[in-house]
Amino acid sequence: MGKVYAVVVAAGRSTRMGGINKQLSPLAGITVLARSLGALEQSPRLEGIVLVVPREDAGEYRTLVENWGLSKIKEIVPGGNDRQQSVFAGLLAVPSGCGLVLVHDGARPLVSGKEIEAVIAAAAGCGAATLAVPVKDTIKEAGPDGFVVRTLDRGRLWLTLTPQCFSYDMLMDAHLQARDSGLSYTDDASLVEAAGKPVRLVEGSYRNIKITTPEDLAVAEALLGLRNGIKGPETGDRRQGTE
Repeated sequence: MGKVYAVVVAAGRSTRMGGINKQLSPLAGITVLARSLGALEQSPRLEGIVLVVPREDAGEYRTLVENWGLSKIKEIVPGGNDRQQSVFAGLLAVPSGCGLVLVHDGARPLVSGKEIEAVIAAAAGCGAATLAVPVKDTIKEAGPDGFVVRTLDRGRLWLTLTPQCFSYDMLMDAHLQARDSGLSYTDDASLVEAAGKPVRLVEGSYRNIKITTPEDLAVAEALLGLRNGIKGPETGDRRQGTE
């Protein structure tokens, strides 16, 4: 299987956060990105982490990460113009000898150790795996006129999460094929699928949300409260957990 490394993508512009940097937003006393990195830091399977950050803020992130005391951060590299370019920049910085690479969004701070280990184990067996959860709602496909074209069978639909895990060579080849063809994808599982490789779905948790809007921060705070046993406001007990 070789060594397992992670590429954590934190180079987005937080365009839907109303001017707030979601990666550095506090979440129960710890920044979103620090929580995401901390979950990976604790994985016994990971040899190291490559962090991809905004090009213009790379120096600031290096200082912050040093202060967080995370020993598995091997490289901090500037990202590209979109997520696909940023992941590719991270892949180029992964040390030699990497057998599997785990790709995770820095804005998913509630990922659990169990999820991390499960997706690594699945990829070790088949070469490509992604966390996902079954769709809860009815999904309709719309036409350009705004009318429903069809209702999809939600029993076969899944929402894709991260981390996703792949054979390093498989993922690198998929990225190179996409670059050569000029195509862009929103996640790495889609890249690998487009390259003709099967990707296994590993059921994750609905708690593993992505921070995209300010409302997501409030939801994550509530989920952390449930996890850490924080009592409701009627008791007056509002302790902040650090997991």
